[in-house]
Amino acid sequence: MALAAATKAKPKAKPKAEKAKVYTWEGMDRKGSRIKGESRAANINAVRADLRRQGVNPTKVKTKPQPLFGSGKKKITGQDLSVFTRQLATMMTAGVPLVQAFDIVGRGHDNPSMQDMILAIKQDIESGTGVSVALSKYPVHFDDLVCSLVAAGEQAGVLDVLLDKIATYKEKTESIKGKIKKALFYPAAVIAVAIIVTVVILLFVIPQFKDLFQSFGADLPAFTLMVIGLSDIVREWWWAMLLGIAGTVYGFTYIYKRSRKLRQVIDRASLKIPVIGGILNKAALARFARTLSTMFAAGVPLVEALQSVSGATGNIVYQDAVLKMREEVATGQSLQLAMRQRDLFPHMVIQMTAIGEESGALDDMLGKVADFYEEQVDNAVDSLSSLLEPLIMVVIGGLVGSLVVAMYLPIFKLAAVV
Repeated sequence: MALAAATKAKPKAKPKAEKAKVYTWEGMDRKGSRIKGESRAANINAVRADLRRQGVNPTKVKTKPQPLFGSGKKKITGQDLSVFTRQLATMMTAGVPLVQAFDIVGRGHDNPSMQDMILAIKQDIESGTGVSVALSKYPVHFDDLVCSLVAAGEQAGVLDVLLDKIATYKEKTESIKGKIKKALFYPAAVIAVAIIVTVVILLFVIPQFKDLFQSFGADLPAFTLMVIGLSDIVREWWWAMLLGIAGTVYGFTYIYKRSRKLRQVIDRASLKIPVIGGILNKAALARFARTLSTMFAAGVPLVEALQSVSGATGNIVYQDAVLKMREEVATGQSLQLAMRQRDLFPHMVIQMTAIGEESGALDDMLGKVADFYEEQVDNAVDSLSSLLEPLIMVVIGGLVGSLVVAMYLPIFKLAAVV
């Protein structure tokens, strides 16, 4: 009896929830027209039930086939997150219920990875989890800054207003990132194109001239011999060079992600590169001002806001400076005085901050600073593009021209002898 009672009292294990899958279906609507589409559900029965609720008589439902290679899912980009935040903010402002807004945005997204994440967040919210808590489960895509602002919006009952601020912030920061990538792309393109052209000439063109010169049996100039020797090395050891480059890039990336000292050295050096360093400085100042303005306007305390701002500057030099400023502000020092102790902030930024602190409009002043430096970055990138266009021609022309001259020197010498 005791055993039976114990067995009876033992709680039943909850059935494990089925993971949602994507199904393709075909069916007939109320008018008798044949329609087809895709649905996400736990199983085929759930798909059929959902279709019948919508007035569709399903004739065929099957699991959507996966691609042969890979998962078929794209990486979630910053642009995806920016668009998602703006869509969600727009729907919330229009009065669409939160869960329904997540469902509409999620099902309408083109990126399957983003769709899965949004619908998973929706399920958490439906089960009673707060929005900020649900977002915090994906720290790679929703950092502390976003989660803090969403939490503040939930507590104050103004989530739609805070989502609009987050959307504006995301759009501005993505714009800055895009401009920085554009600025760095041109130097990288110059180097890559120059290397490719040089390697192609060394592998395929120089050997043809080498055979021609050997048939002459004449003494070759030192410059020509040097280029032929370089061609022989590249042809014989190209695989070792390729492995060496790949290993160096992988090793550098691995160490860079794990070594704070290396990041400090590289980030500090990058700020001193002619032209590009100025763009990186302006971009860091724009991100600093934009992030702090957004958080302060949302009612986040200054000390707490500075903690999140430090990670949003995009450069470890500015990150360390902001963390030191946070410590000083926490002891009662004003923000503008803490900024004066650093050598990173221009006089204009410090003065605008001081005016904002005195007038109680720090968020507005920092917003104006962010607008100014974002425009500066835009102008600097355009100027850099114009400057690098002729530089590309000079670099590639110089390399190719040097190789051509090296090959034609023996011909000129032979013609002079004749």
